[in-house]
Amino acid sequence: MANKKLVLIDGNSIIYRAFFALPLLNNDKGVYTNAVYGFTTMLLKILQNEKPTHLLVAFDAGKTTFRHDTYKEYKGGRQKTPPELSEQFPVLKELLDAFQIKHYQLEQYEADDIIGTLSLKGKEDGYDVTVISGDKDMLQLVSDKVTVSVTKKGISDVEKYTPGHLLEKMEVTPDQIVDLKALMGDKSDNIPGVPGVGEKTAVKLLKQHKTLEELYEHVEEVSGKKLKEKLINHKDDAFMSKELVTINRNSPVEVTIDDVAYEGYQQANVSAMFKDLGFLSLLNKVSDEATDDGEAAELSEISFVIVDDVKPEMLTNHDSFVVEMLGDNYHLEEILGFGVVNEDHAYFIPTNVALESTVFKEWAKDASKEKNVFDAKKTLVSLLRYGIHMKGITFDMLLASYLLNPSENNHDIPAIANRMGKTDVLFDEEVYGKGAKQKVPEQNKLAEHVVRKAKMLYGLHDQMIEELKENEQYSLLKELEMPLAIILGEMEHQGVQVDLKRIKEMGEDLKQRLQTLEKEVYELAGEEFNLNSPKQLGPILFEKLELPVIKKTKTGYSTAADVLEQLKEEHEIIPKLLLYRQLGKLQSTYIEGLIKVVHHDSNKVHTRFNQALTQTGRLSSVDPNLQNIPIRIEEGRKIRRAFVPSEKDWIMFAADYSQIELRVLAHISNDEKLVQAFKDGLDIHTQTAMDVFHVEKEEVTANMRRQAKAVNFGIVYGISDYGLSQNLGITRKEAKQFIDRYFDIYTGVKNYMEEIVQEAKQNGYVTTIMNRRRYLPEITSRNFNIRSFAERTAMNSPIQGSAADIIKKAMIDLHGKLQEENMEARMLLQVHDELILEAPRDEIEKLKEVVPDMMENTIELSVPLKVDYSYGESWFDAK
Repeated sequence: MANKKLVLIDGNSIIYRAFFALPLLNNDKGVYTNAVYGFTTMLLKILQNEKPTHLLVAFDAGKTTFRHDTYKEYKGGRQKTPPELSEQFPVLKELLDAFQIKHYQLEQYEADDIIGTLSLKGKEDGYDVTVISGDKDMLQLVSDKVTVSVTKKGISDVEKYTPGHLLEKMEVTPDQIVDLKALMGDKSDNIPGVPGVGEKTAVKLLKQHKTLEELYEHVEEVSGKKLKEKLINHKDDAFMSKELVTINRNSPVEVTIDDVAYEGYQQANVSAMFKDLGFLSLLNKVSDEATDDGEAAELSEISFVIVDDVKPEMLTNHDSFVVEMLGDNYHLEEILGFGVVNEDHAYFIPTNVALESTVFKEWAKDASKEKNVFDAKKTLVSLLRYGIHMKGITFDMLLASYLLNPSENNHDIPAIANRMGKTDVLFDEEVYGKGAKQKVPEQNKLAEHVVRKAKMLYGLHDQMIEELKENEQYSLLKELEMPLAIILGEMEHQGVQVDLKRIKEMGEDLKQRLQTLEKEVYELAGEEFNLNSPKQLGPILFEKLELPVIKKTKTGYSTAADVLEQLKEEHEIIPKLLLYRQLGKLQSTYIEGLIKVVHHDSNKVHTRFNQALTQTGRLSSVDPNLQNIPIRIEEGRKIRRAFVPSEKDWIMFAADYSQIELRVLAHISNDEKLVQAFKDGLDIHTQTAMDVFHVEKEEVTANMRRQAKAVNFGIVYGISDYGLSQNLGITRKEAKQFIDRYFDIYTGVKNYMEEIVQEAKQNGYVTTIMNRRRYLPEITSRNFNIRSFAERTAMNSPIQGSAADIIKKAMIDLHGKLQEENMEARMLLQVHDELILEAPRDEIEKLKEVVPDMMENTIELSVPLKVDYSYGESWFDAK
């Protein structure tokens, strides 16, 4: 019997804690689910960690219990249960049924009494018992066989109480918990206790007198006149409180321990419930504990062939194709093999077999042979390294998943499959291991893993397309994201030439600048110290130089960038420290970091554009990140000098959209004044300054325009009066007046901001002009900060996302035009609103026509799009 494990969960306590710990969430049917979601995440941990053989979730039966006979005001101070929580109780019970977990409630009794009764029975029968609750009253149940786990920090963490831990933590025994609570009382349950007696006093009294009864037998011996008086005057309250807090361990519970035997759940039932509730992120967690008729779920056997010679009949007109490699950098990693699955067959083709096969190469290059792939860009680039330009890609599972679930950060095949209720595939770390332990398994295991992925890709193809069509996003995949993936792949493979000699010289210059700055700081400080150590810098600034302390942390003075910015005018050492930090980051991140990723055989960098990361639809880049090179300081801008054409007598050509997000705002909001300003070709910041400050054009000062610019771009990002005050160095009151005046003038913008927030609350998401979605479950949160952030995101996402859509479409149009015109010019980089190309010098005049034409006319808005361009010997010169 020693291996029997009884777990008893206080259902009311945990669901209450989950409700108040998480922002309000609702599924696509509008049902609130945050409390159920929180409860479920905890339940999954319990199943994994506790591995119960017997399991029960106990609930309170109603508001009235036998304790109300003793004290009518029991729990009288509690606020009414929010309706958003009340409606989740039946949902939770339905979910527990799906998990095949027994739940129980008993009229006139509380969940505590059910748990107390069954825990005693379990203890007597030799079970190991674990009680899980957020209520410390349960600690009276602790014994050598009963552990009580009390939730901390919402529901994400628990503290396990054994008799030893209880004594160490609270200095009382389990039997003394009721006496402790009797003296302290409990405001949450309206239990009076003895007024003025807190936990410390109660513990001290119980150390001297073991029980409440013993204390009152010796109450005259209590030191402290006031304390003694309170104890004597409130004796009845103390003993009544003890009666109220004592759990009834002999309740007339009708369920037996045998009734709550737990043999696991059927994965299909739980997965279906998760999908209905919208708990897609939890789908990949239900396979670990799932059972089928009590047996552990196992991967089904699959049949496949390891190919040693590719024959034409193996490859059809509609295959699912997976390229397998370890690691993310497909520019460098070795291909481990290929999975090919079609209606009739499943194959694993080893890398050497595929690359030596004329049949395979011809199939790959044949545009009429349709291929479903997991990641079109990765597939294209990895094969281009071997001189194979794959054509005929008609479906990209990665991009389809990204469009359907933009807030998810894991879009590999096992994660996608799990979210869609399929578990017949293992995660890569389960096959290859992690970190230093990572290794390629023997061929059969590798082949099976790769074929399972290809099978999942083949099996989910139709379902994902159907979901995209339901969301009206299929054209977004087929006409925007997939064509762009091919273009990005070609750009990545092409790479960007780096002048290694020049960048090394920049590094040496920066080193000297940093050494000079270091000496200047030492002179101003009057001593040498480690500039990169906040512990050493803090005392120098705030004790020795006596600068005003802005913020303190647990470890001392804060020397964060925002703190130093506020001190810029206080001492000349501060600007030097800020510059030292900026140049130090340039040196380590952008000079040394860039040198590390230059391919020394070609002196090129092959950045990877992440197309499935940001929720707005913007691209990001890694290895190296070329979108974040600091350009606010001259030294940062100069790094762009190292990026040069890859051919002799070629130039770099840069084109970027002018104020694209403000133009999108004008289009989406249909604000008459804003639309007209852009149609008239006015400087929008000057126009805003004229409107807000009520001055003529010639009266607009540089500072007025600067403030108007901050408001214009701030509005796009849903800026608050506080944010604007920080940007402009003005008071919050002035900032609020500025924003109010803006909205008084641009009423269409104000209406848009209000309407888009309401739309987000109603639908749970917002969309771009090309129907890209951004889901915002936090928009209904009761937490002001969380809700406000979601509201700002609702305002901004359609603008920023639409701008991202526009430049993506422009890239597709431009790529097509360059091919149509038989030009040698090629795109190299996209940096948010900017495109960087390289081209022969004799194509400059043609580029000056083609690039703006394609970019400005890629989509028709109610305002004109405007593109600025320049060119030169390097990326820096082109700007």
